[in-house]
Amino acid sequence: MTALDESVLDGNAIGGMLFEVFGSEMTAAVATCATCGASMQMAETVVYLRAPGTVVRCRSCAAVLMVVVRRHTQNCVDLQGIAALEP
Repeated sequence: MTALDESVLDGNAIGGMLFEVFGSEMTAAVATCATCGASMQMAETVVYLRAPGTVVRCRSCAAVLMVVVRRHTQNCVDLQGIAALEP
């Protein structure tokens, strides 16, 4: 039996940060991966909080969907891995 990696979470773990970035509740928003085309709710993504910033990956292909880095009082957001985001 392997130990659970506590640094790997689902998208629900960043619900507050998503609200801060987008201004509305986004865990139910559907993101489409620009790499594999899979669509999933943000709550279903794979989240790494221990990376330099917060890294959100596709559950299907593990491609990076979004990176959020906090710099002083501002969130810097890279959404390059998301082909579409529907609230």
